[in-house]
Amino acid sequence: MKKNILTALMPLVVTGAVLVSCTGEETIPEGGNDAGATMGEYVVAGSVTASGTTTNVLLSAHTLNEGSVSAKGNGLINDGASQWVFYGNRYLYALTYNQGNAATTRSYVRTSNGELKARSGEYSMKRYTTYGIYGKSIITASTGDGPADKADANGYLPKTFLLSYLDVEQETMRTNDTSMEHYLSENFLGNGEFVTLAGIEEREGRIVSAAIPMGLSQYGAAQDGGKWIRPGYEDLVKTEDMDLGSSSSYKKGELQWTQYPDECHVAIFADESLAERKLLRTDRISYACGRFKSQYYQMIWKDNRGDIYVFSPSYAKTMVDERQRTSLPAGVVRIPAGMDDFDTYYCNIEELSGGISFQRSWYMGGNDFLLLMYDRPLTEQGFTANRLAVFNTEAKTLRWVDGLPATEKISSFGTQVHVEGGYTYIAITTTDDYASVYRIDPDVTSTAVVAHKSLGTDVTKIDAIGKLVAN
Repeated sequence: MKKNILTALMPLVVTGAVLVSCTGEETIPEGGNDAGATMGEYVVAGSVTASGTTTNVLLSAHTLNEGSVSAKGNGLINDGASQWVFYGNRYLYALTYNQGNAATTRSYVRTSNGELKARSGEYSMKRYTTYGIYGKSIITASTGDGPADKADANGYLPKTFLLSYLDVEQETMRTNDTSMEHYLSENFLGNGEFVTLAGIEEREGRIVSAAIPMGLSQYGAAQDGGKWIRPGYEDLVKTEDMDLGSSSSYKKGELQWTQYPDECHVAIFADESLAERKLLRTDRISYACGRFKSQYYQMIWKDNRGDIYVFSPSYAKTMVDERQRTSLPAGVVRIPAGMDDFDTYYCNIEELSGGISFQRSWYMGGNDFLLLMYDRPLTEQGFTANRLAVFNTEAKTLRWVDGLPATEKISSFGTQVHVEGGYTYIAITTTDDYASVYRIDPDVTSTAVVAHKSLGTDVTKIDAIGKLVAN
C-alpha cells in the first residue's frame, strides 16, 4: 500500500547503480540526484495524493539514469495538466482539457540559475482532442459546431475544426475563424461524413494528420434528404438525444460513428491554416488513431529519415453494430520521404502479437516504435492497455518489453516518452508503490527488450518526463 506522502514524506536515498541491459553490463554515467535537489535538466511532472487531496508538482532531476528525486522540499507546485508538452527542451506547456469546456494553459521555463519558473501568461483555449508542434507553435485541435450563420434550414450546425495556436516564444495564443469555409470538417472525405484530426506531425514545412471519420452529423445526415446515408444503414440514425457526458453522446438525427470502418485517410495540409490539403486513402488499415474517452491518440509519426509511418489499432473492432465494425487487423503503412502517397509497405501487427492490438504509439528513434499494448483482443470484453512492445519497421518484428512491474499492478503510463542517447524513458505508476521512470534499450541485436527502473520518486503518479534547459 502506498505511503501517505503528504504527512510522512521521507527523503529518498541516492544510490549509484550498474544496470544490466540486453547487451550486457553498462555503467551509468556519474552525477546522480539528491533528495533536496531543485535544479537539473530533467523534469518529472507528477502528483501526490493523500487523504483525498492531490498536489501537483514539477520535480527536477540531474539524470534519469539513477537515484531518486523527492517531492519533499523539491519542485514547483502547479495546477497540473491533461497533457504536458515539451517544446525543443526550452519550454514546457501544461495543456488542460477541462472536461470538454474551454481549457486553460500556461508554460514553464528553466532560468539561468537552473530553477523551474512559471511564465506570466495564462489564458483560455478551445477544447482539444489532439495536439502537436508545428514551427514555432503548439497547435491543439478538435471538431465542434460551426457558427450560427452556417446553419441549414433545420437549424442544424455544420461541424468545423476548432484550433488553438500557441506561439511558444511570444507566449501568445490565437484561435481560428470558424466561419471560413476551409475549416469545415463536413464532407471532408467526399462521403458526407465529418472528421476530426488525430496527430499533428510536421514534415517539410507541412502538416500531416490522420482524418478520422466520425459519421454523419445532424447537418450531414439531413443533406438532400439523407443522400449520404448508405443504403441499409438508415436504422443507425438516432431517434432521440442521449447525453452520456462523453464523446459517445449523440443527438437525434445523427448517424454516429463511421459507415466506412475499413478505410484510413491522411490529410497533408500546406500550412497551419488548413486552407490547402491533399487527401490520401488506403484500404489496408482502418482509421489511424487510438482512443480513450474523448482523447484521440496520435498514430502518425515521422522517423529520422522523414518517412511517415501510419499506425491503426483497428479500434473500430469495438463497434457494437457489425456494419460499423472493421474487418482489418491492427497494422501499419508508410508515406516515404519526398512522396505524398502511401507506398507498398505494410505490416500486420496483430499477426506479430498473437491477436493483440495497441492503444498508443511513440517514436523511439531509428527503426523502432514503442507500443502500449492491450492485454487481450479488442473483440473481447474488459481489455486494458498494460504492456509495452517495440515494433521495428525494417525487420517487421514485435518484441515484448520485459522488466516492467507486474501488469496487474500497473495503473498508468506517462503520456509521452523521452528519447535520448539511444534510450527511451517512460513513466510508470503502480498501485502498490511510488511512481518511477523506466529506461528501455531497444537494441536490435537482441531478441529481448529489457526495461530497467532508472529513476525513483516519492510521488503517487507521474504524468510526463522530459528535458528542460535554461533559455
